[in-house]
Amino acid sequence: MKAVVIKKIQEITPQSTPLETVEFPTPKPKENEILIEISTCGVCHTELDEIEGRTPPPFFPVIPGHQVVGKVVEIGANVTTHNPGDRVGVAWIFSSCGSCEYCLRGDENLCPDFKATGRDAHGGYAEYMVVPAPYAIPIPEMFTDLEAAPLLCAGAIGYRSLKLTGIKDGNIIGLTGFGGSGHIVLKLVKHIYPNSPVFVFSRTSKEREFAIELGAVWAGEIPENPPELLDAVIDTTPVWKPVLESLLNLKPGGRLVINAIRKEDSDQESLLDLDYSSHLWMEKEIKSVANVTRSDVSEFINLASKIPLIPETQEFSLEEANRALVELKTRKIRGAKVLRIK
Repeated sequence: MKAVVIKKIQEITPQSTPLETVEFPTPKPKENEILIEISTCGVCHTELDEIEGRTPPPFFPVIPGHQVVGKVVEIGANVTTHNPGDRVGVAWIFSSCGSCEYCLRGDENLCPDFKATGRDAHGGYAEYMVVPAPYAIPIPEMFTDLEAAPLLCAGAIGYRSLKLTGIKDGNIIGLTGFGGSGHIVLKLVKHIYPNSPVFVFSRTSKEREFAIELGAVWAGEIPENPPELLDAVIDTTPVWKPVLESLLNLKPGGRLVINAIRKEDSDQESLLDLDYSSHLWMEKEIKSVANVTRSDVSEFINLASKIPLIPETQEFSLEEANRALVELKTRKIRGAKVLRIK
């Protein structure tokens, strides 16, 4: 099969081609696994983190990609939940142990044996992949394959982040960074919390214009002060400085939710500017988002189908995966980038 792989850790520049197209053995499903013929796969900032070594894969070469949509073409022994022809999605959660205290209480995202799709196991930048059957999520008919892909990560992790804010309808929420996840969260807030104003903080004028177009009441640059203090902020940026800016913009008792698997070390010195009295005093909170659970993904997909919530997408061919990642790195973003495999 054709696949695009990461072969080594390297820095991504505007001239980079960090991924290599190769012929790869088509996998065979083992017991309790299914084989998926992939149609689309979303492109995520986490792929940049993998390539640049902030969350490195445990082996090379590895096939990245964790927003996978495709059709079941073969099932392994003892699989009873899926049949050939079913359309399914695979998210960041590839598997968990199922027996630890976290898995047993529904927090499989915290499992010490959590395996991530496209990092700890081969992912969706390829024509086929295998996955344990319980971790493949049915995709509602109303979504095209292109629309469904970003819902599996940008949407699901955004949904988890929104739940972790603890906001109620009428509370003011801020979104710092406005890429694939941010634009879905804004649409989600408009439906679940129709009386909650959304303030967007972004580095680029195009992203700010896009936010206003989607219903934000205000959009400014990340260092700007909003017209009002906020009850909660979701930060999806890859760097540290926006964390400090967001804390300054919170009301007393407000909560900052950091939706990033890693922050870039090059900006770590900005943390030295953290001032307890202005950033954390008055019972402000910081909460991180760690991975997703299967229930996050399935709950969000079903909710999105009822709203309906259709993400903005930019389509690329599998051979254009390098260009998609470089555009993501250089902030050429409007909505979510998706690879068309078949």
